[in-house]
Amino acid sequence: MLEQIKHLENEGYEFEAADASFELLVRKTLGQYKASFELLEYHVSIRKDGAKNEDTCEATIKLLINGEKVHTVAEGDGPVNALDAALREALVRFYPNLANMKLVDYKVRIIDSRSGTAAKTRVFIESSDGDSTWATVGVSFDIIEASWLALRDSVDYCLTRQQPTL
Repeated sequence: MLEQIKHLENEGYEFEAADASFELLVRKTLGQYKASFELLEYHVSIRKDGAKNEDTCEATIKLLINGEKVHTVAEGDGPVNALDAALREALVRFYPNLANMKLVDYKVRIIDSRSGTAAKTRVFIESSDGDSTWATVGVSFDIIEASWLALRDSVDYCLTRQQPTL
């Protein structure tokens, strides 16, 4: 487990501020993790209407949930908000308690600013279900992918907390 943590931290992960991502990593390493859903694919798009100076952000997501393929589309105030909305829409039918979960904070950090737009990004997401709060992290050269990784961990952690330990 220590080697895995060192490897991920070398990639840019920071677990001190991401308790939920750390717990999921520990559960996976110890074999005490059962996936609640599997990502098949996602797509995020942004359209700009120059005349109206308006953006339309849309996310499409395909998941495998309890053996069923689920495909949803949602719009949002930005690409991550749209991805979050599509993910929740796909999952809430199977896991109604996710309706109480909210994204509380979203932070993006550039890991190596010397690389400019080719730099890795680290995304922290803080979420709450009204009773407790947790934080997750995602790292990628692609800011949407880093956001997806943190968002996936956040939802996965909420669902995993309700599962009995294996």
